[in-house]
Amino acid sequence: MKTEKYLVKEGQRVTLSDYSTERDIELNREDVENKLMPENIRHMANLQEKLYAENTSSLLIVFQAMDAAGKDSAIKHVMKGFNPQGVHVASFKVPSSEENDHDYLWRIHRQIPRRGEIGIFNRSHYEDVLVSKVHNLISTSQLPPELKTDDIFNVRYRQICDYERYLFENGTVIVKFFLHLSKDEQRERLLERIENPDKNWKFSASDIHERQYWDMYMQAYETMLENTSTQFAPWYILPADSKWYTRYLISEILLEKLTEMDPQFPEFPEEKRGEMEKCRELLLKEISKD
Repeated sequence: MKTEKYLVKEGQRVTLSDYSTERDIELNREDVENKLMPENIRHMANLQEKLYAENTSSLLIVFQAMDAAGKDSAIKHVMKGFNPQGVHVASFKVPSSEENDHDYLWRIHRQIPRRGEIGIFNRSHYEDVLVSKVHNLISTSQLPPELKTDDIFNVRYRQICDYERYLFENGTVIVKFFLHLSKDEQRERLLERIENPDKNWKFSASDIHERQYWDMYMQAYETMLENTSTQFAPWYILPADSKWYTRYLISEILLEKLTEMDPQFPEFPEEKRGEMEKCRELLLKEISKD
């Protein structure tokens, strides 16, 4: 599958109304769920094992979306083939008082995956140019007054790009997904959380409150995507009205990224081969004694 159509190229203007929220390629759902997805998951699991063994690079996967877009379910279904030992999921909610006492990237850097690992961000540092922008949280933040300028979000776009370049130049490959959900589909999913007892636990009145700011969020996302999609940390805008299709696209893109990284099992040091052969002989002698 050609995934480049979902890629936001560096410097590209973004108008989200030009992007479909619905499946835009003819695919049979049964084929995807029973054949294509399992194949992708199997290949990704093999590459993850090599990444973990190689222990030099890491992969950071960022998810951003409106509420009910399917971030949690995408993480659950696409990553299920990974070895949990080499995966870390971080969810970023409202900052704590301790986090507010630091710069906005402080809590992010603490969750960056170690070498050999895959890190998954369910929301991320981008909340600080989305929620903060829509609700004007800068005005009540603990920043020095002279830093609360009209240009602060342009400054943050630049800071985030610099930070992601720093991570990339130190061995962390970054891929970012914006799950593009329609307002109508969000309404149906929120209603299901209310009407289905098994999904009541997912319901939050804040989701309904945030829905009132839909248009402002779309504008904030457009500006964010335009200013922070780079060659070393690209954004992909994925249609999210059909969860199964979104998950398949995520698996395709992640498989591409892991393949490009091309992790390899480390070669066994030549100087230790003699020692290994002695251990082999000792084990074989145990068999002969039995």
